[in-house]
Amino acid sequence: MRLKNIPGAGEKVAASRFAVTEPETMRGKWQTLFAAPQPIHLEIGMGKGHFLAEMAQLHPKINYIGLEKYSSVLIRAVEKQEELQLPNLILIQADAEGLPDDFAEGEVERIYLNFSDPWPKDRHAKRRLTSSRFLERYDQVLVHGGILEFKTDNLPLFEFSLDSVREHGWEILEETRDLHHSAMAEGNVMTEYEEKFSKLGSKICKLVVRRP
Repeated sequence: MRLKNIPGAGEKVAASRFAVTEPETMRGKWQTLFAAPQPIHLEIGMGKGHFLAEMAQLHPKINYIGLEKYSSVLIRAVEKQEELQLPNLILIQADAEGLPDDFAEGEVERIYLNFSDPWPKDRHAKRRLTSSRFLERYDQVLVHGGILEFKTDNLPLFEFSLDSVREHGWEILEETRDLHHSAMAEGNVMTEYEEKFSKLGSKICKLVVRRP
């Protein structure tokens, strides 16, 4: 996917009080950025932030952190948060590869992966955010018993993810290959991609698993 470069996006993200561009400096101290110490939920690859902004408004007793690698994408979420100024939402520019450097052990209670890049070629399997390589990183930052929620419209990626979490020893709590026509639809907050794919008639898969 080619990203549209937005001139000045990096500078605007860095200047926002709602964004962190050096997350390793906050390792073990994320609670200090919020209005109150509350459970931390993290979305990896948050895009323009529609999902997290809505979640933060619906659940004020949870602190949300959105991680996005590219400033030209993150800037839209930053602009939205500058308008909303939600006290329980912080945005960070970072790569998921560095999670253990950016978060202390057990600092996160829940991780969301929404419509992650499927990396369809077998040689790129380790880049998938549900690969064992990344599950090992989640092991280091999630509390024991922490939750991972994963949504995708890509069935091969979903099947890969099921196998991956089983092999990693995580417990599958819920799964569906048609989210919007299942019991799991209750309370579901849609992402931008989810709304788009649903209008096109695509079925949405969802997986909820628990770290031992």
